[in-house]
Amino acid sequence: MRILAIVPARCGSKGIPDKNIIDICGKPLMGYSIEQGRVLFEDRVEGRLVVSTDCEKIAAVAREYGAEVPFLRPEGISGDKAKSIEFVLHALDYFEGTGDVFDAVLLLQPTAPVRAPGMLQEAIALFEKTPDAQSLISVYEEEYINDLVMYRKEGDYADALNPNHNKGVRRQDHGSVFVRNGAVYITSVPYLREHGMLISDRPLMIEMKKSESINIDTMEDVDMLRRYWCA
Repeated sequence: MRILAIVPARCGSKGIPDKNIIDICGKPLMGYSIEQGRVLFEDRVEGRLVVSTDCEKIAAVAREYGAEVPFLRPEGISGDKAKSIEFVLHALDYFEGTGDVFDAVLLLQPTAPVRAPGMLQEAIALFEKTPDAQSLISVYEEEYINDLVMYRKEGDYADALNPNHNKGVRRQDHGSVFVRNGAVYITSVPYLREHGMLISDRPLMIEMKKSESINIDTMEDVDMLRRYWCA
């Protein structure tokens, strides 16, 4: 199976300026995802590792860490409202235009960089050995949070998601759930082309530790990641 690994890293970031290249223990945030992708392709996996970005500043850092940046992402698919599927299809179109064809896309978001050694190889192996696989996501097990303890805000009131929220049902009896953490997405190219979505209705899943499921959105998340890696 031939894989196109994409590290998405646009310039704009309202919450954290230059988020994708913010320093984490002496390395830009996206450097971790790039290095993990490089290890993957050094381990007999076929394909290419590219960074999809809309500016030269990030492109220069990406090349320094060993990723290809064969194009700059168009402005129309680089804003806050742009969807991931847009830059994924843009990358596929670019390479197919050069005669380079892939079986699946591996999305490595810089904002979810904690991936255990060998995890990407394990995810691809699972995807390859499952004949009807359309997509795969990484998840962590959540034993506390489920709809028994979840509410929507209605004015000053809490509107329960589960009608049994006050019936004495123990969350242990309700069971745990698995939460998508954004670290790994794999999608077959035929599914991407036909449905225009990254995640199928019944994706495969690979489980990660909750403690490793850090997704960078705020400076508090950045501080958490620094404590995780810099200690």
